Amino acid sequence: MASAAGTAAAPKTSAQHRVNVNVGVLGHIDSGKTALARALSTVASTAAFDRAPQSRARGITLDLGFSCFCTELPPHLGLGPGQLQFTLVDCPGHASLIRTIIGGAQIIDLMMLVIDITKGMQTQSAECLVIGQIACQKMIVVLNKIDLLPEGKRQAAIEKMMKKMQKTLENTKFHGCPIVAVAAKPGGPEAPETLALIGISELIEVLKSAAYLPARDPSGSFLMAVDHCFSIKGQGTVMTGTILSGSVGIGDNVEIPALKVTKKVKSMQMFHTPVTYAMQGDRVGVCVTQFDPKLLERGLICTPESLQTIHAAIISLKKIQYFRGTLQTKAKFHITVGHETVMGRVMFFSPAPDDFSKEPLENEFDFDKEYLYQEEYLSEESKSSEENKENDQTGERQFPKQQWALLEFEKPVTCPKLCLVIGSKLDTDIHANTCRLAFHGVLLEGMEEKNYIETCLSKLKVYKLKHKEGQVERLCDDYSVIGRSLFKKETNIQIFVGLKVKLSTGEEGVIEGGFGQSGKFKIRIPGLRETLGMCPNVAANSELETLIYLVLDS
Repeated sequence: MASAAGTAAAPKTSAQHRVNVNVGVLGHIDSGKTALARALSTVASTAAFDRAPQSRARGITLDLGFSCFCTELPPHLGLGPGQLQFTLVDCPGHASLIRTIIGGAQIIDLMMLVIDITKGMQTQSAECLVIGQIACQKMIVVLNKIDLLPEGKRQAAIEKMMKKMQKTLENTKFHGCPIVAVAAKPGGPEAPETLALIGISELIEVLKSAAYLPARDPSGSFLMAVDHCFSIKGQGTVMTGTILSGSVGIGDNVEIPALKVTKKVKSMQMFHTPVTYAMQGDRVGVCVTQFDPKLLERGLICTPESLQTIHAAIISLKKIQYFRGTLQTKAKFHITVGHETVMGRVMFFSPAPDDFSKEPLENEFDFDKEYLYQEEYLSEESKSSEENKENDQTGERQFPKQQWALLEFEKPVTCPKLCLVIGSKLDTDIHANTCRLAFHGVLLEGMEEKNYIETCLSKLKVYKLKHKEGQVERLCDDYSVIGRSLFKKETNIQIFVGLKVKLSTGEEGVIEGGFGQSGKFKIRIPGLRETLGMCPNVAANSELETLIYLVLDS
């Protein structure tokens, strides 16, 4: 049975520890990612090294490839003797395959950004760096193809490129990360295999020093991202992938939620080695019977009935700083939800202005609170922030610490709660030197009902702010004033009773009701007596030219 990579956690009674770390290999097309994976690996899966006929025909990586190598456990992990397995996830580099790259980035613990040293940072190198910042905690930069540099100038060129990369990374989460120079395939693709590799042993040592113990939890519902599916005559259909949560064993029932099909696990392998159990972080091949592999190219399998299929979602999000332009409400984006990409329309909303400085609410959404509708995501580039600056007396722009979006999908998606969400403009010209990734976030609430507009959105309290302006006509008593020019004569003022108003002099009050038949109204201002005490001349003035600002929530 052919399989992908990974390793089950060793039993607690075992004297030998075995740790698996998933390493993504990302970079621009033709930077030598697959050659690097081949140079490092000792065991390959059926999906490794561009074995697919389409990849061989085009000479490029078209899908995720998997391979692995093992080394001794480094002392800094504190586990004693044992084996450290690096599972390499070789991601395609072509711009049109960004969906596949995003999927690969979500299953890795550590990232290698491969740079062709003769070309430096390129468009897809930058996009891979952005994806890495979203989905990964650690990175190693690999400067590949150093054999193409003249020997006499090689070291100087390497040092110059290292300085450039350090400068590029200084404002990212990866600043100060290791940079290693290698030649993974000296002489190029057609060169004989006998040519000595350069820098690979040094890279392995850097990988060992960067290795850490990823969070692995076998409890909870089983969820696996399947990236290849194929049949083996006489055995069944094999689904290979990386376990995202929980664990699985032989005899367990697993569901393919996109097809509403449940199957029993017949057997499992990790890199051609039979196993009976696998857990979060492991790369495994799961064999089931009586299932057509053509029905599942890529997707999720899980504990039966543990995933939701949703038509819309509420996410907490952040704009990707390299995306040019604004994020507009009602705009359409390519939405990657977990491991699926669909078109979706967005509506942005934020806390009320008074709550902009409140700390974000992590991994949950409060339907009891009221939120403010935004025509666009609030950022330095947005028009709304310019308006806020003009309205704010300090002249400083105010941005909320947390913003949300309602996503409405063109077709339903199946995903777990709290999964990664990325919004992109993938219809942008791939030759344009621009970032296509627009925002990223976390899925907080999914809406499973088709009629979610009636059943779910009615609970979402998102309001638009509308401003009406009138004038104070005269003082009524020590606690109230009479206002005018805010409503028409025929307006039913009762529907505005209780709404807050603010005077241009700073006082705040509440509409108490109508006054007469001409659209005038009475405002109660609790602190008015104190204000009049400080300004007795105001009390004597019967014609106040104070403006009233009424904020309407709708």
